[in-house]
Amino acid sequence: MSRNVEQVRKQSRAPLGAPYWTLWTSTGLSNLADGVFKIALPLLAIQFTQSPTLIAGLAVAASLPWLLFALTAGALADRLDRRQLMLAANLTRSALLAVLTAIILLDLGALWALYVIALLVGVTETLYDTSAQSIMPQIVQRDQLSRANGRLYAVELTANQFVGPPLGGLLVAASVALGFAVPTALWLLAVGALFLVPGSFRIEREQKTTLRFDIAEGLRFLWNQKILRTLAVMTGVFNFAASAAFAVFVLFAVGPASVMGLSEVGFGVLLTASALGAFAGSFISEWAESRLGRSRSLALTIAGGALFVGAPAITDNPYVLGGIFFVGGMLIMLWNVITVSLRQRIAPNRLLGRVNSAYRLLAWGTMPLGAATGGLLAHWFGLQVMFGIMGLLTVALLGLMPLLTDKAIDAADVES
Repeated sequence: MSRNVEQVRKQSRAPLGAPYWTLWTSTGLSNLADGVFKIALPLLAIQFTQSPTLIAGLAVAASLPWLLFALTAGALADRLDRRQLMLAANLTRSALLAVLTAIILLDLGALWALYVIALLVGVTETLYDTSAQSIMPQIVQRDQLSRANGRLYAVELTANQFVGPPLGGLLVAASVALGFAVPTALWLLAVGALFLVPGSFRIEREQKTTLRFDIAEGLRFLWNQKILRTLAVMTGVFNFAASAAFAVFVLFAVGPASVMGLSEVGFGVLLTASALGAFAGSFISEWAESRLGRSRSLALTIAGGALFVGAPAITDNPYVLGGIFFVGGMLIMLWNVITVSLRQRIAPNRLLGRVNSAYRLLAWGTMPLGAATGGLLAHWFGLQVMFGIMGLLTVALLGLMPLLTDKAIDAADVES
């Protein structure tokens, strides 16, 4: 039995504590806002254009900050109070959506305005998400991380993908402005909950350094950790494929001229299938990690991820796709819980913000590239061919699994 299996089975079942559950509440509200916004934005965009390239460009704008700003966000998370950064990010997101709501109400909307808002919201997302992942070891004990991350992902995915998408579809169907006014209010509520988390979450620094030095230190740490480096690359490839597929999935699914012919509400409901799977996965991840081991669990998630991305290439049946999205969401959640908890255990707390951001530069910086590629491939070869290509690309990740044996993963965990 591996060291990790024994450790997981003997994890402390002590309560996660009031600060954790307050953070959990704030995270749920913030992700509900995000879920509504990310559905409302493309539904508004297709009122301006049916071009796959232009629709994909919106996803490029939203994810581009992970390529351009992630490293700076990580350095700031290790320099400043992580809770304060999360508060500032959500306040800024609320202000941006309030402006967009006003633009819609005054009938001043245009596609360029959606690009600008998507880009700026993406910048705040890099600050919020990097700080949120980095703050966790300051909230709970090391041996509680898998459980704490699983519960946090449960509310994140439930709000972001289960409740958010159908709610966003309903709001846009009733009034486009409501689709942006509601997340504005939700982000403000999330700020109120986060204010109730007690304590300081600023890491004490032994000496003054430049921002450039801090960023380089985080990059070196990630590069020298073979397990984390491999996981970052694999996540980046999968996110490239998933972004390519889902940047233009709305064109495949929504409207009478689309392949599936769904309404806006039906589109939101379909996407909740993956959220339901992720919700289930958040509760079985700790069990799967202990029973299957981390290596087998990760291999299983790659197979599920390939099906998740490539399924629209072989079927347009909403019920079949819903089932596939459910399984895919469950397995992707398993990947997230294992890899995030491992990163939080391996990286020292003083470096965690920078390691998280360096990891996400590789893992999430590929998303705008994927979205752009998906739009171009869909334009040249058609949507279903593009889905098939991305499914095959995800399957190819199994070739890196020999680097991620349980022995190698446990050794990296012991060294931390």
